[in-house]
Amino acid sequence: MQNFAAIDFETANNERSSVCSVGIVIVRGGEITDTFYSLIQPEPNYYNYWCSQVHGLCRNDTDEAPTFPEVWAQIEPLIKGLPLVAHNRPFDEGCLKAVFRTYQMDYPDYEFHDTLCAARRKLPRLENHQLHTVAVACGYNLQNHHHALADAEACAWIAREIL
Repeated sequence: MQNFAAIDFETANNERSSVCSVGIVIVRGGEITDTFYSLIQPEPNYYNYWCSQVHGLCRNDTDEAPTFPEVWAQIEPLIKGLPLVAHNRPFDEGCLKAVFRTYQMDYPDYEFHDTLCAARRKLPRLENHQLHTVAVACGYNLQNHHHALADAEACAWIAREIL
């Protein structure tokens, strides 16, 4: 796959609509050409302990952040015409669909690919298929795991190697 947008969301709580950050990595011709990161004011706007422990974000980080529609207005032109790629597609696609529903936005039925499924097929002998494990197997050292942009960069690297 030579042209795509890798996407990663972090959520504030167990609601898929509670996206609190997003990372996007644009790949054209097999090369990273652009990146985007933003904090997002989640909906519903509360953080549970577990999610904050995973990504380190809390309400103080996003109280002044833009809402999802404001952030997506910046992302939409960047990803126009590109398939989306995520590691564990059901999570990220589920978040995207949920937040579109929450804000009553028309969902454009994005084409999604999953590096987790691809890794399970192409790298069956790995001890697990978590993002950081697959990234290392593909020659990428993931720093700052669970930061949306860092995870999107790792996903983009994996996608270039195995999709």
